[in-house]
Formats: sequence, structure tokens, C-alpha cells
Amino acid sequence: MSKHNYEYHIDIVTKRYFHGVDTYDMDLILDCFHKNAVLREMTSDTVHDGVDQIREMFTGLFDAHSRIWHGNFVHTADVDEHAICSQFSVEVTAKDTGELHRYENCNRFYLKDGKFTRVFVYMSGENLLK
Repeated sequence: MSKHNYEYHIDIVTKRYFHGVDTYDMDLILDCFHKNAVLREMTSDTVHDGVDQIREMFTGLFDAHSRIWHGNFVHTADVDEHAICSQFSVEVTAKDTGELHRYENCNRFYLKDGKFTRVFVYMSGENLLK
């Protein structure tokens, strides 16, 4: 049995990870990951191996967008397996054009000791996590 309950799994995904992304809070985001975690964008098979590459990925995302928003969450958490699947809507505004892009995405998060070890991202449009 996991020492982290259902609410913890929802909290790390929404109130820490996605809140950090939406507020450009790199420290909050990276605190969700183990240092050797892997984030993989599955649609284009882009892999970010380790917290340094994950930081670089988010730096690029933040540099390219003036606004990022995640919401309309639907979660399925498996506390005993330390995993959570989250479906959600995304809106991003490009800095260079001001154009608004909308996505419907799904992420699968795997945790160990309360932090992400692996994150799999499925995007409905262009890969923003290059």
C-alpha cells in the first residue's frame, strides 16, 4: 500500500506540477521530479532524460509562450501502483504571433517516494515540448 493517498496524487499533478507550468515556476515544477526522471512526449517520440533536460525543455516552452493554461482535468489514480493518468485541456499563446493554440492532452505519471520518475505526454497537436 502506498503511503501517498489519492489526494496526494491529484495534488502533485494539479496544484504543484501544472500550477508550476501555468505560473512559470521552474522550482515548483522541478521539485515534482526525481533528478534522473524521464519525460517523454510520445506523439513525436521526444525524450528528456534527467532533470537538467527537463529544465531545458520548460525553459524553451516558457520562452516561446506568453500564456499557458491547463484545466478541465479528469484523473484516474492507481495509488497502489504509484501512478496517475490525467486528461486535460491546454491553451497556449505564442509570444511571437500572439496566436492562441488549444490542445486536448493526456499524461501518465509514475511516482516513487512521492516524486515523478517517468512522465509520458500524449499531445493532440504540435509538440510544444521539444
